[in-house]
Amino acid sequence: MRGLLVVNPVATATTERVRDVLASALAADLALETVVTKGRGHGVELGARAAELGVDVVLALGGDGTVNEIINGLLQNGPVPGGPAFAVVPGGSTNVFARALGYSASPVEATGELLSALREGRTRRISLGRAQYGDERRWFTFCFGIGLDARVVARVEEKRGKGRRNTAGLFLRTAAGQILHGTDRRGSPITLTTADAGSAPAPGTTDPAGGRAEEHIAFCIVCNTRPWTYLNSRPVLACPDASFDTGLDLLALRRVRLPSVLRAASRILTDGEGPRGRNVVRRHNTSRIRFSTDTPLPVQMDGEYLGMFSEVLLTHQPHALRVVA
Repeated sequence: MRGLLVVNPVATATTERVRDVLASALAADLALETVVTKGRGHGVELGARAAELGVDVVLALGGDGTVNEIINGLLQNGPVPGGPAFAVVPGGSTNVFARALGYSASPVEATGELLSALREGRTRRISLGRAQYGDERRWFTFCFGIGLDARVVARVEEKRGKGRRNTAGLFLRTAAGQILHGTDRRGSPITLTTADAGSAPAPGTTDPAGGRAEEHIAFCIVCNTRPWTYLNSRPVLACPDASFDTGLDLLALRRVRLPSVLRAASRILTDGEGPRGRNVVRRHNTSRIRFSTDTPLPVQMDGEYLGMFSEVLLTHQPHALRVVA
């Protein structure tokens, strides 16, 4: 069986020792090629090459950004029934995707779990989300955000570029600063329209493709699985019912004011049922979500800042990816 191991050498928890141990262990069961990424976007190229060459399994040692790139390469031409399986060993700071699949946060422990899964032939198919914005189309594995959380992701990336370590404390401090000082509270500019998976278009829709419309939304988080993220070992459940086996879930707030955000954050961190109330919009098992704004807003996907956009369409793709888990 042919395998390609893609290593991001600058990911937070990726070390030469972990890479060498993983490669040595995998080489006992696979005809393995190991490639180190050279910069942003290289993972897409490597994933596409693996799909073209018919590699049996592609393995990532890196964080969620590395995972996202490789999967976008693997699925560059859409899901293929006989395409490569995908596996991951957590090498980043948060590793939401790997942990959502059931792997340990420790790279060493996860390596043992992965080897067992490979030897036992354990694979499953999971759903993914796909975003269309401008002329771009991109897959995401666990989350998408527009507005506040994307601003926070952008600010965290700026600070990391200046040498700060990507920690839960950095995220929390940046989020607090953004809520207090960096958010325009004068309006709620987003209109979102959703369609439930497997349902007919709702009557009275404002979306030509069908769906339920909600106006005056301040920001929104979309989840393809749970959790939305982790704060160290604590899972953050923005959409508690989200799953790789169902459609997309979303959580949106109509206003970004400190009391309402604190209430929502408290429920996300402590309540398994998630936020409720007049300021909250929630949807479960959606097949399509459209965002439109008059002014471009920041967008993030799988914890990576993408830029500013005024129109984004998300679609759910069931059984899109075969994973080793």
